[in-house]
Amino acid sequence: MFLGTHTPRLDDKGRLILPAKYREQLEEGVIVTRGQERCLYVFPVEEFSRISEQLRQAPVTSKQARDYLRVFLSGASDEAVDKQGRVTIPAMLRGYAGLDRDCAVIGAGQRIEIWDLAAWESYLQEQEQAFAEQAEEVVPGLF
Repeated sequence: MFLGTHTPRLDDKGRLILPAKYREQLEEGVIVTRGQERCLYVFPVEEFSRISEQLRQAPVTSKQARDYLRVFLSGASDEAVDKQGRVTIPAMLRGYAGLDRDCAVIGAGQRIEIWDLAAWESYLQEQEQAFAEQAEEVVPGLF
């Protein structure tokens, strides 16, 4: 499980150092793709395979499902994590997420999210108050 927030920087070659505590789970490689709110999702290969299998269950007759699959999978890139714990973020995905230099790498359970640091701070500021005031059950049976 991926947890926490880290603030690495992209180097001049578009590589990002992943937190040391994540690396063991990513030894087999990662899939980097577009995520919601203009961040990037980083999945261990096995988790991406599981999600891909679920996506295959979507009805081909659903335009919304087709559109989602096209955007999600067409942006996917399989990447290796090097010995220094770096992963290369393809230029197209850096552009999608607005990544320039300062990044936020957050653990989001079964995936990692990579955000432009300013975008993450803005998103978090907007969402923290709503989170603190949440009065309804969001996930059934959780609280």
